[in-house]
Amino acid sequence: MADTAPEARLLEMVFPDHTNHLGTLFGGQALAWMDKAAFIVASRHARRIVVTARSEEVNFRVPVREGQLVELVARITGTGRSSMQVEVEMTAEDPLSGDRRVCTTGRFVMIALDAHGTPTAVPALPAGD
Repeated sequence: MADTAPEARLLEMVFPDHTNHLGTLFGGQALAWMDKAAFIVASRHARRIVVTARSEEVNFRVPVREGQLVELVARITGTGRSSMQVEVEMTAEDPLSGDRRVCTTGRFVMIALDAHGTPTAVPALPAGD
């Protein structure tokens, strides 16, 4: 295992079918991408079946326009017996200018399950995290 907290990165392009009536990224789409990033980092850490138990403290800071890129970075910040706390930061980028701004942040709790769907133990984070 690496000696740093597990991390996952995703890059998405905001297309018209991802936007709301204002031409900005639909909040539900942002949440889906954030949940996907949280799922990936938790799955890689636990090496188990993982489900989302909770999303909390989601903050939409600035709108994301159609045609922009979004980079999602998910990090495990803590573990319980079967749970993993994941922070996700989404940054919008204008592909023409390169301007980047943190647009959305959120926290998720992911649970590891065994083959019977029962919560199961996850590894602790490396020492020092």
